[in-house]
Amino acid sequence: MAADHAPDLGRDAANHVPLSPVSFLRRAADTWPGKVAVRHGELAFTWAQFEARCRRLASALAGRGIGRGDTVAIVAPNVPAMLEAHYAVPGLGAVLNALNYRLDARTIAFCLDHGGARVLIADREFSPVVQKALALARNRPLVVDIDDPLAPGAPLGELTYEDFLEEGDPDFVLPGPRDEWDSLGLLYTSGTTGDPKGVVYHHRGAYLNALGNALAFGLSSRSVYLWTLPMFHCNGWTYTWAVTAVGGTHVCLRKVDPALIFPAIARHGVTHLCGAPIVLNLLVHAPEEVKVRFGHPVEVATGGAAPPSAVIEAMERMGFRVTHLYGLTESYGPATLCAWQDEWDGLGLEARARLMARQGVRYPTLEDLQVADARTGVPVPRDGRTLGEVMLRGNTIMKGYLANPKATQAAFRGGWYRTGDLAVWHPDGYIEVKDRSKDIIISGGENISSLEVEECLYRHPLVMEAAVVARPDEKWGESPCAFVTLKPGAGKATAEDIIAFCREHLAHFKVPRTVVFGELPKTSTGKIQKFVLRQRAAGLQ
Repeated sequence: MAADHAPDLGRDAANHVPLSPVSFLRRAADTWPGKVAVRHGELAFTWAQFEARCRRLASALAGRGIGRGDTVAIVAPNVPAMLEAHYAVPGLGAVLNALNYRLDARTIAFCLDHGGARVLIADREFSPVVQKALALARNRPLVVDIDDPLAPGAPLGELTYEDFLEEGDPDFVLPGPRDEWDSLGLLYTSGTTGDPKGVVYHHRGAYLNALGNALAFGLSSRSVYLWTLPMFHCNGWTYTWAVTAVGGTHVCLRKVDPALIFPAIARHGVTHLCGAPIVLNLLVHAPEEVKVRFGHPVEVATGGAAPPSAVIEAMERMGFRVTHLYGLTESYGPATLCAWQDEWDGLGLEARARLMARQGVRYPTLEDLQVADARTGVPVPRDGRTLGEVMLRGNTIMKGYLANPKATQAAFRGGWYRTGDLAVWHPDGYIEVKDRSKDIIISGGENISSLEVEECLYRHPLVMEAAVVARPDEKWGESPCAFVTLKPGAGKATAEDIIAFCREHLAHFKVPRTVVFGELPKTSTGKIQKFVLRQRAAGLQ
């Protein structure tokens, strides 16, 4: 009898434990109890202290009735409380819903209702928008304030975060998931509609993608990771767990500001950081008096709209080594990387930068990738010219969209996750994204639905027609560009009027930075030709 059919061999507690990234915490605390795990301003927590705080938070949540399957939302920048929630909440078997603090009140209210948050942990800096969101939401969660001394704000919740921790037991045992397919996180993505879609993560995917990060980015126990990437983005691209898995040090950062980033790199010996191309651009164009020189190389991983090769060149001149990643919320963040080839060492900086701007090959923990015809699913030739849709498959793909089976089924059509991104496949196996079949604008690493912005524009009393496309932006990578046709005889409006109207109804990062008036190009059936508008937007001065 073959060994794999032996009836006396089976799954047991001795040989099978559900994979969960929460398990990295206990190992780090056991292995490096006295080593600094987290820095935040003048604060520093060792791994033993950090573990105790995570256990206290989980215990306090359990004491308030939070358990398996319950949702805990958090609106906060990259502070210790945000990091602690990434262990305490899934450690209970509950679901962590890290929300984008740049969202408007209506959207936050939608997320709180749609995700069914029972607890909301909110940093006081964002009390004004959170207060408005709570007034709009049907759901009434327990509200806990993060009272950070680096950014004091108005009280909002029933108690402060530190007081809440005092309710907890530092020796509380984290039950963890019953199954590695159990839901771990809920992230909202703009998608292609106005209301965001709730992407559900499982423990297995988070565990594997975290290890994929450690392998792809060269993390080790000597790594010092600076949090320039928002932790609400795909749970920090799962680096919230990856850095802990290797026993590195997390350096928290409330605000992405070159005047804070450069000194932090020099002071703490930062070795790794991540961010959208806009972060790279901020560093490149920072005033010379802000640029603190440091005597060691810093690894930078970037994703989103592809960084211009000129930005990669400028970063390398300052002592940074750039790795280009590609992924989506649905793939736990990074799914491909532009893996370095030894033969590139002999190339000039410009040639290297052009190669490094490609999206690359699949992650160590992604099972499969293809660029294929969107209709037939047949892979395109690897000729660097033929366009196809990027499709992903593996354990690091979301469970699906919360309470949205139709969208889930469409995303997984044909046994692949359909990204909606169009790319070419090069002869060396590296992919290069060329366009997006979804009309999503990636501005500063944030997804903006063009339809949501268009819906807002159509509510303007003077607007007859509107279309929004991405315009290349030196600072943000891309920014929304609105093409507007005004109603005949209804009155006049300026670009400033339109922008001011949008600012009243949208999160500010979604507001068009450019408004162009005139007739919109259309097909014979009356469909607006967005590809024409993209060309026009790219040519604007």
